[in-house]
Amino acid sequence: MRSVISLLGAFIAAAVFQTGSCVETVIGLYGETIEVPCNNGNNKPDGLIFTKWKYVKDDGSPGDLLVKQAQKDEATVSATDGYKSRVSIAANSSLLITQGSLVDQRVFTCMVVSLTNLKEYSVEVKVYKKPSAPVIKNKAKELENGKLTQLGECVAESANPAAYLIWMKNNQPLVDDGKTIIITSAITKDPATGLSRTSSRLQYTASKEDVESQFICTANHVMGPDQVSEPETFPIHYPTEKVSLQVVSQSPIREGDDVTLKCQADGNPPPTSFNFNIKGKKVTVTDKDVYTLTGITRADTGVYKCSLLDNDVMESTQMVTVSFLDVSLTPTGKVLKRLGEKLEVSLEKNASTEAKVTWSKDNRKLDELPDFSKLTYSDAGLYVCDVSIEGIKRSLSFELTVEGGPKIMSLTKRRSNDGKHKILTCEAEGSPKPDVQWSVNGTNDETSYFNGKATYKLTVVPSKNLTVSCHVTNKLGYDSRDISVFSQKNEHGAEQAKVIVGVVVGLFLAAALVGLIYWLYIKKTRQGTWKTGEKETGTSEESKKLEENNHKADV
Repeated sequence: MRSVISLLGAFIAAAVFQTGSCVETVIGLYGETIEVPCNNGNNKPDGLIFTKWKYVKDDGSPGDLLVKQAQKDEATVSATDGYKSRVSIAANSSLLITQGSLVDQRVFTCMVVSLTNLKEYSVEVKVYKKPSAPVIKNKAKELENGKLTQLGECVAESANPAAYLIWMKNNQPLVDDGKTIIITSAITKDPATGLSRTSSRLQYTASKEDVESQFICTANHVMGPDQVSEPETFPIHYPTEKVSLQVVSQSPIREGDDVTLKCQADGNPPPTSFNFNIKGKKVTVTDKDVYTLTGITRADTGVYKCSLLDNDVMESTQMVTVSFLDVSLTPTGKVLKRLGEKLEVSLEKNASTEAKVTWSKDNRKLDELPDFSKLTYSDAGLYVCDVSIEGIKRSLSFELTVEGGPKIMSLTKRRSNDGKHKILTCEAEGSPKPDVQWSVNGTNDETSYFNGKATYKLTVVPSKNLTVSCHVTNKLGYDSRDISVFSQKNEHGAEQAKVIVGVVVGLFLAAALVGLIYWLYIKKTRQGTWKTGEKETGTSEESKKLEENNHKADV
């Protein structure tokens, strides 16, 4: 009986003392359990009797959800609609609503009744849902240069509140200008779920520079972060403005090469068929952009053109120059000449550009070809002529042999370093190499042969005076020369005789020199007298002195 009186007092107090608290707002997630707090957990007053949750129905009438008695562990669900199986109460008296949806966007009230008071705490629930990733649909197959075309439609579905869509090109936002860019947006709701679908159609005027542009759609939502669609690129159609002709070949082009002409146009899609003008003759190729000249010759040098099938005025030209090099050398191969003869060398060349000519002899580069008006043995050798232009080189050669009969140039002798032997040296010229034969026996030393010059040495120990002959021969003739060789004893006597003769000759020269000096002295003395202007006989004093001198000379 006391409890009933207390409860009645509490209701009367609630009627007299109204709460003035503001409505709190709680955000719940779609599909998740929504927790609606009761005075943020401060809801356990002294003398608590029960806690009750209620809500405002769609028609504005109140509806009960559940009641939790303070002395009981379990709450009693009083809801009879869809909340019957979705509501429960937490330990802190919060209302728990499972499988949150947009129907839960309403005001829920927590009523706390105690022995001395009755308080209500209202909470407004809002249910948010992040949209699905935006997708670009109904995409254009291609865009046309300078023409306003619907590029595509961006859609972001199943959101609450509705998403805001932004079109971007190369990460820069596009702004509707009503002319070249038009953006039309719309929001619709799913009647079953109440979730919003946002769509945005983009009409865009493309240019040639948009060939590689990337377009994306960004969905902006309060649940963040922004979501971005897959980037899209679009082919841009525009007419051809320029034709270009390329010569596809190694450089330089040489006779016998295959040369490919490639015609290209800057339109999109690019043309696939062209007209080629092959030195005045029109050749049409379809479904390809190349024409190949096989086995090209110097006669194919000239101007080549290509153009569009439907527009001969729009064309491109290229000059094709075929490099060539013709060389003729006289003589070639092996050339045999006699010593002193003349050799005429003739080089004829015909080239597409100025040719470079270099000569070498026996692998050594020459500044110029030698004068062959009178051949010498040193002129013999292998001569190579290299003629070249860019990309082409020709090499021609002749091997010159100069022959002549042998001729001894010198025959000399000298004493060996130890003084016991005589070394004879016979130097001769001739080609082929002359053979040597000495008239005496001895030791043959080294033999050398270069540029037609041969050197032969013989070491002998003569026991008596000899006359030694050097004989040289080849297929064209022979030559011989003699030299006297003394024995070591006779050579010593001959050397003594040479010394005596030298002494006598020296004494004779000395005497002649003394006489010459005396004569010059006398002559100078007389000239001094003449210079005084006196008579040749002089003064009486001078005559006297002269007589005294003559007397002394006679004594």
